[in-house]
Amino acid sequence: MTDSPQTHHSSDQDQASATWLEQQVQHLLVAAEHELRARGPLGLTELDLIRALQSERWQLIGPVNFMEPDQLYPVHFLLFHTLYRLRDQLAEDNETLIISPLRLSILPPRETFAQTLPGEEDKLRQFYLDLSQYFMSNGDIQGMMDNFWAGVPSVRPDSDAAARAAETLGFDDLPDTFTTVKQGFRRQVMQAHPDRGGSTEAVQELNEAFSVLKAHYA
Repeated sequence: MTDSPQTHHSSDQDQASATWLEQQVQHLLVAAEHELRARGPLGLTELDLIRALQSERWQLIGPVNFMEPDQLYPVHFLLFHTLYRLRDQLAEDNETLIISPLRLSILPPRETFAQTLPGEEDKLRQFYLDLSQYFMSNGDIQGMMDNFWAGVPSVRPDSDAAARAAETLGFDDLPDTFTTVKQGFRRQVMQAHPDRGGSTEAVQELNEAFSVLKAHYA
C-alpha cells in the first residue's frame, strides 16, 4: 500500500522539523559550553544563559515573553535538552555539568559528584532528551508548567541550590515548611509584577526559585 500525498507531506514536515531542531541543538551545544566555561564553577542561572544566548554574540534565541508559558516552554525545553546532551559529553572527560534552573555550571574532574544515586533512573534526563516533548500542545504546556516539579520524579535539588532559591524569595534561611515558602513567593511576585514597577524577568526568577523549593520540599 502506498502512502497518500498527505502522509508524504506530513512526513516531509516532520523530517524538516527534526533537521531544524538538530541544527539548533548543535549551535546551542557550542554556545552553552562556551558561556558555562566562561563563568567557571560558580556558573549562572537559566535566565542568565538565555540572555547570553540572545545577545549579539550568538543570537540563538529570539525575544521571549516569560509570562507566556507557550513561549517560554519551547525555549526552556530546547535549552535543557542541549544541557543534558552536553552533560553526557562532558562525562566522558569526567567533568560534571550541574543542571538546575538557579545553577548551571561545569565542575572539573576533582569536584565532580553524582547527581543521581547509583542505579537511579534519571526521569528528567529521559524527559528532556525526548525531542518529541518539544511539540507539546499549549494545554499540556500549561498543565506541565503548573505542576511539573511535583508531577515528574526528579533529582532533589542540593542544599546550596535550595538555599539560593530561598534567598531569591527573600528568606535568610530555608523555611521550615513549604507553606511559608508559598506565602513568601506570593509576596515577592506581587512586588515584582510589571504592573507594580517590576519586570517579567524578575517574575521568572521567582518562578524558578519557587520550582526549586517545591522540588526540595516534595
